[in-house]
Amino acid sequence: MNEDTFRSVEIERTSVGNYVARNVRGGSMSMGTGEDASFTPVELLLAAIGGCTAVDVDYITSRRAEPTQFSVEVSGDKIRDEAGGNRMQNLKVEFTVTFPVGGDGDRAREALPRSLQQSHERLCTVSRTVELGTPVSVVEAAGSTED
Repeated sequence: MNEDTFRSVEIERTSVGNYVARNVRGGSMSMGTGEDASFTPVELLLAAIGGCTAVDVDYITSRRAEPTQFSVEVSGDKIRDEAGGNRMQNLKVEFTVTFPVGGDGDRAREALPRSLQQSHERLCTVSRTVELGTPVSVVEAAGSTED
């Protein structure tokens, strides 16, 4: 991979069950186990799925008209499967988007279903990665333990 395709975040433990995720642009976000207001990793997964599609849909439709409402609800069920592992199922991304009355709003409304489909089938890296089941490797970095 090259620097045009490579993506990364760094996660640092701040206390038991609490972490800060940082991106290369200097952004940060707290996450944890759900004991406080911080997002849990599962909530971040849901946010990533919805956020990815929201960005795609927003860019496509707002070129025609600025939405008067644009909200996304992402939901699913966390289950323990037959193998005894945790996972999500019944993932659903629900958009509530309205546009102003008039020609530009009509064009944006007309583009909305197509933009949702394009994002889901082709553009959204996050949901496509989840649906395709991309393998994840978990490794210990060299020299990460003390003797």
